[in-house]
Amino acid sequence: MSGRTLNGRVIIVGVTGGIAAYKAVEVCRRLVDSGAHVVPVMTKGAEHFIGRTTLSALCSEPVQTSLWDEDSPIPHTQLGQRADLILVVPATARLLGAYAAGLSTDLLTNALLATRAPVVVCPAMHTEMWEHPAVHDNVELLRRRGVVIVEPESGRLAGGDLGKGRLASADSIVAAVERTLGRNDLAGVRLVVTAGGTREPIDTVRVIANRSSGKQGYALAAEAVSRGAAVTLISTVDLPVPPGADHVAVETAAEMQAAIESRAEFADVIIMAAAVADFRPKVAADRKLKKDDGPPEIVLEPTPDILAGLGARKRPHQVLVGFAAETHDVIENAEKKLRRKNLDLIVANDVNAPGVGFQHDTNAVCLLRPDQAMLTVSLTDKRSIARAVLDAVVDIRSANS
Repeated sequence: MSGRTLNGRVIIVGVTGGIAAYKAVEVCRRLVDSGAHVVPVMTKGAEHFIGRTTLSALCSEPVQTSLWDEDSPIPHTQLGQRADLILVVPATARLLGAYAAGLSTDLLTNALLATRAPVVVCPAMHTEMWEHPAVHDNVELLRRRGVVIVEPESGRLAGGDLGKGRLASADSIVAAVERTLGRNDLAGVRLVVTAGGTREPIDTVRVIANRSSGKQGYALAAEAVSRGAAVTLISTVDLPVPPGADHVAVETAAEMQAAIESRAEFADVIIMAAAVADFRPKVAADRKLKKDDGPPEIVLEPTPDILAGLGARKRPHQVLVGFAAETHDVIENAEKKLRRKNLDLIVANDVNAPGVGFQHDTNAVCLLRPDQAMLTVSLTDKRSIARAVLDAVVDIRSANS
């Protein structure tokens, strides 16, 4: 779902000698999958935990380890100058101390001192070490210098101990890299996005639902976070929440309406990517309906039109985005919805087309705006679709300012 978010970016990944070094393998793989050119640097300590061959095979270049035995006479300077970003994962207490003190003890610390690129550091160590005043002071000093710290999580540590010090998840680390290298064109923007399909109860077991997976909404949330927005994701599905987004779980159209309307007054951008049911049973049974009782008579009533309500109450300069999942007359139906619901942008797709819409990891859409030429985005991953949608949002905000 991440797409090629780091295309062409040169990222130096420094791996130090902590037990969490093995997790750097997954981080490197994820960065390469996102399009980054990953250059691995290992300390001598790291070689006690993972082999050079592993990282060399997964990254874009062979591992570098030494100031002295590489092809370049000044490898640290070359690394520092090439880097769009340096990531240290995991960062031991020793690395934090050396970096804070400006000590050039090996290739990695030399590269850190020889770069003007942003630096992201991911500490991992036992709780007692993480909470030591010296480590705390070193971390705070690095923060003041502009280093991005991805704090460790609480959980199981080496030796079976429990506490804070566990390396942050690969999702959190990659998201921090994306945010640091992002365009930051949504910095300070309060953005609400919905995802998934609502479920309207027939009885205590059965529901009226749709096939929406929520993947496009989650991709929008992840992309918005990477561009600096303060994101609230209102969702009906159980997918991993993009790191940095606030999550509100809902199920029915009424619950989604309440969650959105309580936040709409403060939102700069609202993106209704969820597939909200148009109808719900007028009365839901308070017990499971039994097959032996025969087919039940289910009387339907309309659900609230959340998007129309938001359009009617839209604040000046607030951007409202809707989605139109259609099976026929796609553009005509989307244009009607755009005008009728007072939207700034509508994202239309033909969910009957191969690889498009519900359940797929890919999508193809048309972006329609009032009095603007339509933009067509051909079949691609949903993160790339999210990027195109948010590019349009940024353009709308710029035109409104």
